Amino acid sequence: MSGHSTVERHGPSRRTAPVRPTAPSSPPSASPSSRRSAPGRRRGGRISRLLGSSAVQGVLILVALVWITPLAGLLLSSMRSEQDNATDGWWTALTDPSQLSLDNYTALLGDSGIGAAFWNTVLISVPTTVLVVAIAALAGYAFAWLEFPGRDGVFLVVVGLLVVPVQIGLLPVAKLFGAVGLFGTIAGVVLFHVAYGLPFAIFLLRNYFAEIPREMLEAARMDGGSEWRIFSRLVLPLGRPAIASLAIFQFLWVWNDMLVALLFADTGSQPLTVALQSQMRQFGSNIGVLAPGAFLSLVVPLVVFFAFQRHFVQGVMAGSVK
Repeated sequence: MSGHSTVERHGPSRRTAPVRPTAPSSPPSASPSSRRSAPGRRRGGRISRLLGSSAVQGVLILVALVWITPLAGLLLSSMRSEQDNATDGWWTALTDPSQLSLDNYTALLGDSGIGAAFWNTVLISVPTTVLVVAIAALAGYAFAWLEFPGRDGVFLVVVGLLVVPVQIGLLPVAKLFGAVGLFGTIAGVVLFHVAYGLPFAIFLLRNYFAEIPREMLEAARMDGGSEWRIFSRLVLPLGRPAIASLAIFQFLWVWNDMLVALLFADTGSQPLTVALQSQMRQFGSNIGVLAPGAFLSLVVPLVVFFAFQRHFVQGVMAGSVK
């Protein structure tokens, strides 16, 4: 009796209703526009990337054509006779190559004044670039990693010199060079370019050297490396992209300079830019003389740039990717 009542009391609790499978809950119905949004975004992203790549390439090609066309015109004009240049445009040489010859370059290089001016330009540009890079590398390392009294104050003075225009120092430095016997010499032009190129060079290399991990330098010091050894064996190889970029900029600035050379150089020390300017005054608009001289002044900077192009690109991109 009691067992039966127990069964009946607990029976209903044991019997459970059969579990019916329920359909999985469906997500909220999305609107047609939202259903189309994901594929549309993917498709739009691909199209935007393609268009962006094509647009960038098109812009680069256009910029390259804009820059190359005058250079090609200058080259072709420098290889044509004065009569051909006076008759029609340089583009006619593309269909009539018989107009081209090297007579203008032979006559130009045969001029002792132009030849001497070319070597004067080399003697001014190369030492200036070497001195600026060497002094700026040493100073940049000192400002970045060496502790000495007044370091921050001296660096602020260097940064402040960046805003000083070159025209301010022309007259005082000319008087100083005249007093010490450097006026009108190649050494005077080199010293002036070095003095006015150092502030930017020190600022650039100091900021680049400061990005070198401190742990790397401390490990080198713990291994017994001297400051000179750390600078020459560790810092300089790591700073090669920035140093190459600085060398290219400095060389181009000095090679193409005419203001400083026009004031501080005399007839025996004048660079190519001043010599071409004097040729323009002498021969007027004689493109047979000016075109080969102008193209000759472009050849060396182009060779230098393409020779160090890889390091230059690394220096420009330095710091953009962490």
